[in-house]
Amino acid sequence: MKDPVAKLSFWGARGSTPTVDPTTWRYGGNTPCLELSAPDGTEFILDCGTGLRMLGNRETLSNSRPKDDGKGAAKGGRFPETHIFVTHYHWDHIQGIPFFAPLYAENNEFHFYSFRSKFLGRDSLKQVLEAQMAVPYFPVDMSAMSAKRNFTELEGGDSFTIGENKIATRWLNHPQGCLGFRIETPAGTVVYATDNEPGDAKLDESLQELAAGADIFINDAQFTPEQLVSTRRGWGHSSWMHGVRTARAVDAKTLVLFHHDPDSTDRMLDTILRQARDEFDSVFAASEGMVITLGAPGERVETHMPGSSSALRREARFHARVCGVTEGGHAFEEETVVRDLSLQGASMSLQHSPRLQSELQVTMETPGVDGLQTMQLRGYVVRIDSEAEKGHTAVGVVFTD
Repeated sequence: MKDPVAKLSFWGARGSTPTVDPTTWRYGGNTPCLELSAPDGTEFILDCGTGLRMLGNRETLSNSRPKDDGKGAAKGGRFPETHIFVTHYHWDHIQGIPFFAPLYAENNEFHFYSFRSKFLGRDSLKQVLEAQMAVPYFPVDMSAMSAKRNFTELEGGDSFTIGENKIATRWLNHPQGCLGFRIETPAGTVVYATDNEPGDAKLDESLQELAAGADIFINDAQFTPEQLVSTRRGWGHSSWMHGVRTARAVDAKTLVLFHHDPDSTDRMLDTILRQARDEFDSVFAASEGMVITLGAPGERVETHMPGSSSALRREARFHARVCGVTEGGHAFEEETVVRDLSLQGASMSLQHSPRLQSELQVTMETPGVDGLQTMQLRGYVVRIDSEAEKGHTAVGVVFTD
């Protein structure tokens, strides 16, 4: 009998507002959206930021490409039955809904879950979604959506089951309210706690209850510890340091830093990730394309190069020397051959297995007019796979310099 396997995919990891700045492309600019495929086949979506559009347009989940009806709405996309958890009603967590193609296909069914806002009363989530698409903010209203939609109101402290999966909710410390979700699947436990500011003793305890023993603990890390005690205090967000402290206190296995500030460049997030890894063994910074597989032998976290980079790759063979850090934290240096070179990145075969989202120094020999020239590059590990050759690892990098 096969072990149960769950897959968690990140479609958007940015907070507050989407970014298209070239300095943020490695971690991505879409606002929060995650997809969890449970072992029993249940499909979950966590939040509906701009990353939701990309999820809806994914060709493998559609019978055919969505077609524009000429009114700004796309039709198509096959999601027979999906459960969508919305943490709260701020725009960066709902703004992808009007552009989610599967909502315009009548064969689909969606179950939405969120809380009753004290500002809106009954049917808060439905009201928010309708208002977002009302005149004059959007060309069509929700009546254009032909998929079946159900809305369930939750409270912090609720628990229930969907299929073979246990769901628990807790209140988080965020202006106008926010829910954190714990999903226990047969393959492992995922905790999603975005938009939470530490400092309220009762809600800090609530977060710890939610995250206790989690396999994957996704936590808000929008601000630096310095910002959190000065200019950004009271804005409803956390830092990598508080995420590490919580993960350590509740014995979480892996911490994922999430809800990156729109002004945080890739370089800044690299620094934040290094600081967090100095304090906690298993930490990753959420990025678009990241996939976490739970329950499989050799449980792994992997990210993928953006398609635009992959499309530009060409076969190459350049001798290179690579320096980096292994998953176990040990420095290494070895000779290899760089292949599939592009303007943004490359793939290579290494005897060592570097840590995902770590930096590699790549010194490459390239032919020039005066013979071989030496080129020094800094690479960022985005993918690790087993290689056909025994004892080797296929490593994909993007170049940051």
